[in-house]
Amino acid sequence: MSDAMLSKDQRSSWVDYWELCKPNVVALMILTSLIGMLLAVPGAVPLQVLLLGNLGIALCAGSAAVVNHLVDRHIDQKMARTFNRPIAKGRVGPVNALVFAFAIGGLGMAVLLIYINALTAWLTLASLLGYAVVYTLFLKRATPQNIVIGGLAGAAPPLLGWTAVTGTLDGHALLLVLIIFAWTPPHFWALAVHRQKEYANAEIPMLPVTHGERYTKIHILLYTFILLAVSLLPFATGMLHLIYLIGAMVLGVIFIGYAILMLVSKKPGTGMATFRYSIIYLMLLFGLMLIDHYTFPMTGHMVGF
Repeated sequence: MSDAMLSKDQRSSWVDYWELCKPNVVALMILTSLIGMLLAVPGAVPLQVLLLGNLGIALCAGSAAVVNHLVDRHIDQKMARTFNRPIAKGRVGPVNALVFAFAIGGLGMAVLLIYINALTAWLTLASLLGYAVVYTLFLKRATPQNIVIGGLAGAAPPLLGWTAVTGTLDGHALLLVLIIFAWTPPHFWALAVHRQKEYANAEIPMLPVTHGERYTKIHILLYTFILLAVSLLPFATGMLHLIYLIGAMVLGVIFIGYAILMLVSKKPGTGMATFRYSIIYLMLLFGLMLIDHYTFPMTGHMVGF
């Protein structure tokens, strides 16, 4: 259905297209991309790279989000969290959404290729396709481990930010990817526990649907321990220092506490509380990286490839 065929009440506005881009999710991604840029060098990042690099990454991430809305429109109609999304509700037609996705994705790629570097552009494209095609079209419907495997695409922004500045792959940038990769399952499974009935109604094989709540909660707890261990690697490799170490340990122990509470408590709101904390955790953890980076001079051997 095109916008021309929609009723007057259903016609889309710029707000609907803005919502299609999942601005809150993209904002968190750009925060990690920005910090990846700042961590890549001891001094200031060139203003052009800072602005245009994050713009290109954001446009491509928004494009992937639009495709996600488009592919999941029938699922979204069955879930209370998503039934009012623009495509699911009919305010934006599928063709218009697809054109919009290609337009902003193509613009994002052009910005990265012309003003940043080819490595960042192709890594961004791989991330876009990983989320929009591999995860959304296949993994989400195929396996309860969908978010574990597909989480790699969403973990790429700090690497993209790093390569935008340096033009090279670096082991420390990959550590940032590893942290988000380990963070994604407990973050998303906490939401999935809270929305278990909705996922079951939509026939999406999320872990709480296929293996039950207790099994999922145990795995959330296990992953928070893995996340704590992984989050200490930037200190272990000499990338970051004592400020980061102490902060990462405190934030990680609190996350473990939330996971334990989910496992032992019968209160229905613990899953959503854990989900909300997971977002705060990631923002604070990356903020600590920045504080530590500018407090201490860059020391230690940079692990490169």
